[in-house]
Amino acid sequence: MLSIRTEGDQGLQERTDRVFDHLRGFGRKTLRRRIYEIIEVGHGEDLASKIFDAFIVTLILLNVAAFVAETVPALRAAWGRWFYWFEVFSVAVFTIEYALRIWTAVEVPYLSRTAPWKARLKLARQPALLIDLFAFLPFYLHFFAIDLRVLRTLRLLRFLKLSRYSPAMYTLMRVLSNERKALLGAGLLLATALLFSATLMYYVEGDAQPEKFGSVPEAAWWAIATLTTVGYGDATPITALGKVIGGITMITGLCILALPVAIISTGFAQELQRRDFVVTWSLMSRVPLLARLDAKEAAEIMPLLQAHNLPPHVEVIRKGMPGDAMYFIASGKLETHTGEGQKTYAAGDVFGVGAMLDDGVHDVAIVTASKCRLLKLDRDDFHRLASKQPHIASHIRRLASDFRDEV
Repeated sequence: MLSIRTEGDQGLQERTDRVFDHLRGFGRKTLRRRIYEIIEVGHGEDLASKIFDAFIVTLILLNVAAFVAETVPALRAAWGRWFYWFEVFSVAVFTIEYALRIWTAVEVPYLSRTAPWKARLKLARQPALLIDLFAFLPFYLHFFAIDLRVLRTLRLLRFLKLSRYSPAMYTLMRVLSNERKALLGAGLLLATALLFSATLMYYVEGDAQPEKFGSVPEAAWWAIATLTTVGYGDATPITALGKVIGGITMITGLCILALPVAIISTGFAQELQRRDFVVTWSLMSRVPLLARLDAKEAAEIMPLLQAHNLPPHVEVIRKGMPGDAMYFIASGKLETHTGEGQKTYAAGDVFGVGAMLDDGVHDVAIVTASKCRLLKLDRDDFHRLASKQPHIASHIRRLASDFRDEV
């Protein structure tokens, strides 16, 4: 009898241990997930994430300001000790931030099915994490070297951390990455023009001005200043043929340097178009009326839709306002007050259809009751769509007939 009770106690103890292990693992997972949401996911929506982002951005800007101020001898002499302790504090914060990002790597969707150590190693090799690493690494390396003034300059990489919080800078970095081959080609073309210009000037002007064009490397200084249209004026051709070559070099420089600008601007525009496409497509999928359109019809109407993010208590439609557009609700709620009481519009609903199709005016006002994401189709765009693709406009009229209202 005693033996049976002992075995039961052992089994109970094992089950209890497993339960506590599970709870501890669940607690770690929950904490890790929450930290991941704060530092990576909840930008602009979660209060804790807003506070975290504001703190890191402020700290980055203060670090750049401190680095610049520290180069002023008077400020360094008066506040050098404070600069040092601020640097220690910043390094501690950036180190903890980096460690948390590495720890939460397994929460990243595309890494969630990878072994933890592989997920963390893969994330650590990402450009954003490398920037985070170099933001604080020089501080630790100075304990193992005598003079690391060059490495200390890497503190300015902390400024690049802002790309994580700036959509425009992040987009620009993506463009530079995507167009790297084209930019490399433009760079090789510039190097070719530099080499040919320097070589020609060496043979044409070398005897006349040996102190300025006596070798190809010396002539290269004039070539790069001329190709970039800077023209310092410290070296200029004096022979007739040299002046002709100088004019050709100037024109060549204008043409070549225009290439990187065109490549980056085109890539930036394409990146914005892709982002807008993804946003609009995502919003369209939340509206049943638009989700019923096939791929060809959706592609026709998508460029005409305008996405709007609105806070609560915004009057979208004013009473007596002409019906110049129809609105599709992707998320959020809107309210209107009629003679029959209050009416609510939720995600998936459409409003403004009747007034727009009948060229009338709105009888009541519609106000956002929460944060809303709307897609707007102007009347002129709808008529333009009807003239080009009448079957799509007819399809929208037919589908919208279920949503017609008094506004």
